[in-house]
Amino acid sequence: MTATGPVFGIVAGEVSGDTLGAGLIRALRERYPTARFIGIAGPQMLAEGAETLVPMERLSVMGLVEVLGRIRELFQVRDQLIARLQEEKIDAYIGIDAPDFNLRIAAALKLAGIPTIHYVSPSVWAWRQGRVKGIRASIDLMLCLLPFEKAFYDKHDVRAVFVGHPLADSLPLQPEVAQARALLGLLPEDRCVALLPGSRRGEVASLLPLLLETAERLSAQRPDLTFLIPAINQDRRHEIEALLAAHEAAHAGESGRRALPVRLHDDSLGSGVGRLVMAAADVVVLASGTATLEAMLLKKPMVVSYRLHWLTWLIARLLVRIPFVSLPNLLAGRLVVPELLQHQATADNLARETLAWLEQPQRVQDTRRLFDDLHMQLRQDASATGAAAIAALMADLAAGRVIAPGDASEPPA
Repeated sequence: MTATGPVFGIVAGEVSGDTLGAGLIRALRERYPTARFIGIAGPQMLAEGAETLVPMERLSVMGLVEVLGRIRELFQVRDQLIARLQEEKIDAYIGIDAPDFNLRIAAALKLAGIPTIHYVSPSVWAWRQGRVKGIRASIDLMLCLLPFEKAFYDKHDVRAVFVGHPLADSLPLQPEVAQARALLGLLPEDRCVALLPGSRRGEVASLLPLLLETAERLSAQRPDLTFLIPAINQDRRHEIEALLAAHEAAHAGESGRRALPVRLHDDSLGSGVGRLVMAAADVVVLASGTATLEAMLLKKPMVVSYRLHWLTWLIARLLVRIPFVSLPNLLAGRLVVPELLQHQATADNLARETLAWLEQPQRVQDTRRLFDDLHMQLRQDASATGAAAIAALMADLAAGRVIAPGDASEPPA
């Protein structure tokens, strides 16, 4: 550590990591006011004084084909970054998410004697658990967003700290339902079901037709329902509009049928349109993924669904080692919200489970109380807790109190 303070290598590869990195930098500066942060940063981290060696957008690659098309460039960025961070004589390296990129950098820097931290655990607890050997070899400290992640690493002799989830820190304990409804032009007495088919083109194309058929069945039994669909950008809006038009055309002329009462809300309301729609709804029907955590923190009863290609599903069944797929159920350790996956994901099943929420107010209240408890469990001031864990690691290493387990010559899987 230099006389002017520590130098941290820090790398974020996408917007969510940039948000986490900015909060962590602020918290670390409270402990190390003259610290320097250098690596790959987005606009939020740059605003906190981080230095970026390449634009963060160069790492924001999604999809196998896209990655393969830029694999040489990504390798060059990685190798240049490792060399530069060693030249800068950094005191510790913090990789934020992006495990395929960050864990390999951490492995090389640990070989050089640099302490390594990873923020946001890969889903190693869910599938390909053998990857933990490479993580143990590469990482001195894992900062976990979820409590069961720390329990997993404890079993595998990896130093880990549960820091809580930043989303739980940022969302109020009591959701602002009235405000959300007002922004969407809804009345307090309106009964609404949110349909969230996902944010990617493939997800929307796969799941939205099923959700619209579900809405068709719900509307036949509950004509008072309004269906809310968020579109995170204009591309998704156009895709959703086309699927809505196709659905209406397929049902045109059916006796006694009226058009589905769907309200489509897009990013003109801001980047948080999905959150706004969920906050306004009575029940949320959504794809499995991070959105289930957000719905839980908004205290919303939900029905979780997903469909995969049959071969992908078969492989996943062989590799996945968890009893549930949605975070509310994983956090609760039991089935709290219905999960209708693959062949169980039918319009009849989804409609039945949605109606059950609408017709069982006591169940809704009990679930909301559980979600309150889980919200508090995750509300740990993640940035400050993570900074404290990093400071403790560095103090232990400086005092010779820690010998990290594993062989750093073993690369991460």
